[in-house]
Amino acid sequence: MSDIAETAPMGIVEGTENLRAVHQTREAVARRQRRYRSEARFKYYGIAGIAVAIAMLLVLLVSIGRESLPAFTQTFVTLDIYVDPAAVDPNETGDPETIGRADFAALANQTLYGMFPDVTERRARRDLRALLSPGVAFGLRDRVMQDPSLVGQTITLTVEMSDDFDQLAKGLMDRTLPEAQRRLDDRQLAWYDQLVDEGLVEKQFNLRLFTGANSRYPELAGIWAALVGSLLTMAVTLGLSFPIGVAAAVYLEEFAPKNWFSDFIEVNINNLAAVPSIVFGCWGWRCSSSSSACPIRRRWSAAW
Repeated sequence: MSDIAETAPMGIVEGTENLRAVHQTREAVARRQRRYRSEARFKYYGIAGIAVAIAMLLVLLVSIGRESLPAFTQTFVTLDIYVDPAAVDPNETGDPETIGRADFAALANQTLYGMFPDVTERRARRDLRALLSPGVAFGLRDRVMQDPSLVGQTITLTVEMSDDFDQLAKGLMDRTLPEAQRRLDDRQLAWYDQLVDEGLVEKQFNLRLFTGANSRYPELAGIWAALVGSLLTMAVTLGLSFPIGVAAAVYLEEFAPKNWFSDFIEVNINNLAAVPSIVFGCWGWRCSSSSSACPIRRRWSAAW
């Protein structure tokens, strides 16, 4: 303060002293302490909000992981399938194309009939066939076509069970419900339990989830087609949008004349950047899916 007093006019020094005295009063100190407490509370509220948001995110991720975890496993059953030459290659040609036209689903079904000889009724056998996925026939066909020497032999295959039994094995189907409220009847549950008791049912990693394409059968469906389609869409979009966008930005910033047209383009670019793309996507979808939902198409249709 002595330095200030030596270099500053007397009026300024006195004003500084008065201002310091005002800030040191009991009321000023109380206001300052209340402000500090308010700032601390605001800081804690912010930290608490971030903590709650992180906790909710963790709950969401855990919930998604827990619900999706069963999709990474698949239920299989081991069968000893006799590749009947009369049904697969009656003329003993050994031609893979001839073998590929055989009814391999019937071979798998005959194996089931042999494992459950007491099932003789037509409807009961249809329910028994529901144990296996339709993809069993394709896997068996590919195996025999790759090695025609398997014709006439009994081969051991671990094949997929159908979606209903897969859900049952994963505990996602309540077998304590009345039979009328279940997708599987009591006989099918008994057949499944027999296979489990014989040690023929097992769960494996669901590799088909990553290598399979779209299918109307859940146990055969995978994400490969959707993944490839998404990557190709991203590649095409990037290949088109990046050079065009950079070229347009350079032109507008460096070479375009400043007039109403360039201002109009810049305003629209800012709007496109400010509005989430999903809004434009939903609007475009509505316009492309129904003429009555889009005012532009409605006016265009009315004009014609």
